[in-house]
Amino acid sequence: MKGVTIPELLDTTKTIAAKLFEGKTYPWEVLGEISDFILELGKSLPEDEYDKIGENVWIAKDAEVFPSAYIAGPCIIDHNAQVRHCAFIRGSAIVGKNSVVGNSVELKNCVLFDNVETPHYNYVGDSVLGFHAHMGAGSITSNVKSDRLNVEIKGYGEKIPTGRKKVGAILGDWVEVGCNSVLNPGTVIGRHTNIYPTSSVRGVIPENHIYKDKDNIVEKY
Repeated sequence: MKGVTIPELLDTTKTIAAKLFEGKTYPWEVLGEISDFILELGKSLPEDEYDKIGENVWIAKDAEVFPSAYIAGPCIIDHNAQVRHCAFIRGSAIVGKNSVVGNSVELKNCVLFDNVETPHYNYVGDSVLGFHAHMGAGSITSNVKSDRLNVEIKGYGEKIPTGRKKVGAILGDWVEVGCNSVLNPGTVIGRHTNIYPTSSVRGVIPENHIYKDKDNIVEKY
């Protein structure tokens, strides 16, 4: 299926987790390996750049973490990231350089590439957010289907089984998600695509488009 492979969606030079994506075809293939990857990578991080806090949490010395934030391991917070008031990181999370995890944002089993912004009341679970992706206030990734069956990636008349009950969303580089949008399980959004506020999105949305609703997806010019 076009538009869903790692090279089509993500610049893996823009994450400390680049090796996690090596040898894989699709981004969601990393979801079952994030935790173990963090544990191995954390051991190799230079002590003059990262502090190990508690159990398997590594935080860059130049990152800004508010005292009210909750961070469970395994987790890596990279250089110059901000983890703001009452953020809730449940573990198995990588927060990239210069990224923002904002007020009351919840992260779980996800990779945020560098310069990602999740600034206000977002939920990001079992997901990968590419370089400079931005989620507007209140937008969330829904990671479990209502029937609890395994998630499939659907687009262009094709289906790709993930073999997982929990898959949130894959956001390509520079994706903009409008406020209060819901990205349904297995949503894939191509590079430089914009999602209108209050949208309910599912399936594969091509790169360089504007998603107004499911029947109105227009190419950027």
